[in-house]
Amino acid sequence: MRGSFFFLSSHRFPSLLYLKRFLRCRTMSTRSYHDAIEHLNSLQTNAAALEAARAAGPRLNPNAIPEMIEFLERIEYTCEDLNTLNVIHITGTKGKGSASAFTDSILRHAKPNWKVGLYTSPHLVAVRERIRINGKPLSEEDFVKYFYDVWDRLNKNGPKTPDFPVMPNYFRYLTLMAFHAFMSEKVDATILEVGIGGAGDSTNIVPKPIVTGITTLGLDHTAVLGKTIGAIAWQKGGIYKKGVPALSVSQPEEGMEVLKKRAEELQAAYFMEVPSLPGSGSIKLGLAGEHQIQNAALAVQMAHTFLHSVDASGLRPEPLLQLPEPFLAGLECTRWPGRCQTVLDPKFQDTTWYLDGAHTAESLSCCMQWFVQAGLGLKEPQSTRVLIFNCTSGRSGPAFLGTILKKTKELLLRQGREEKVENFFSHVIFCSNVTYADGHFKGDLTSRALSNADLLHLTTQHELAATWSQLIPTFPSDAIHVLPSIEHAIQTVRRVSNAERIDVLATGSLHLVGGVIEVAGLALVAL
Repeated sequence: MRGSFFFLSSHRFPSLLYLKRFLRCRTMSTRSYHDAIEHLNSLQTNAAALEAARAAGPRLNPNAIPEMIEFLERIEYTCEDLNTLNVIHITGTKGKGSASAFTDSILRHAKPNWKVGLYTSPHLVAVRERIRINGKPLSEEDFVKYFYDVWDRLNKNGPKTPDFPVMPNYFRYLTLMAFHAFMSEKVDATILEVGIGGAGDSTNIVPKPIVTGITTLGLDHTAVLGKTIGAIAWQKGGIYKKGVPALSVSQPEEGMEVLKKRAEELQAAYFMEVPSLPGSGSIKLGLAGEHQIQNAALAVQMAHTFLHSVDASGLRPEPLLQLPEPFLAGLECTRWPGRCQTVLDPKFQDTTWYLDGAHTAESLSCCMQWFVQAGLGLKEPQSTRVLIFNCTSGRSGPAFLGTILKKTKELLLRQGREEKVENFFSHVIFCSNVTYADGHFKGDLTSRALSNADLLHLTTQHELAATWSQLIPTFPSDAIHVLPSIEHAIQTVRRVSNAERIDVLATGSLHLVGGVIEVAGLALVAL
């Protein structure tokens, strides 16, 4: 039918023209959120390509920024258009999401009549979380609208440069979609979190942000960014721009020197190492953990610089030494799920979840600093403790477990606890990031970066289990669980919790934490 019917002339058969229009409109109107997620997931880089990139060593795409600029033009914007978004651009190895959340909250409290856009990654449960306006993720309806606006424009306007890709990858697509959504919604300010690195990141096409900032540097994504703090600092410092204030928290000496040179090389308006958070001893931050004080300090100075630029002259503002009431309220009201978060299980009253998406050695050390304290991981009488852990391929899982145990031992000794680190956790669970026991992912949590062979044989999880046994030879083998999915992990926790009060620490991966929130039924209280 398709081969004969639609080749008839619309001029000879006018009703066919109306039918075509009807079918086209119907197709547009029936595009669903599920359809959008399926299309989006088709843009993910698969495991084989990622492994090939790792094997090739640190080698960034030299056309990353030109390609992204062309994608932007294909959806009918220019880079200069993005300046109207009034961007605060943030990168770093750890804490950049939290600093973004603090900055967003401060601006919304300081300017309650504004529309404030926030673009972050990754998401925990729904991809819509990545694009927020005034603290709220896009609705499914708005997500579908903006998704297909971009999709259709890219299909209508093909590549102009030979060998440039026809479609962007997953993260680039969402970045384009965020730009389009924020432009369409006419936001007054935009907080833009870098994905990976900075210099070649898809967010780095805004010619003139209002202010740029860098959180703590560390060793992560070394296969792409380089294996030293200096190399990583060079990439991160690539977000600094001519005539734009360049801020950073305190850094290791090697990293700080590189950032200062990058600021000078890129002709930033000035470079500032942000001072400590004013009145930090008396402020109850909305995000738990001592490490958040530094993230909050950066957010305060970025927001201060931003508001000064918008409200006053272009002169360099003095650092803020006393916090105005909106800044205090913004810091105290900040919410950022999955980061040092305590969640009481709404259905199982004897179970408490401790969720932290720490995925570097430094952030795992901060995670344990938060968890191993009175009232959280240390209680009287003591609950049974369970660790759920996973890390993505390419990260040093065995070293991460060593960090967890070393930091726990140090904290137990410091607090005068007689408890041995070998007995701190009663059960450890190493599971994949697959959502459900039947081997399927929730649509928003689908990952094509996982190797089929690794998933089939649970290679990473068995390596983690073997490492745990080597680190603690006396740990009971029947209390080490290697499981194929997050749902299996939750089922194991439920069996343990049937008999006792239980505290569960889930860490090592934000994807893992998001899956735990989804499968354990915590979304209504955690998000």
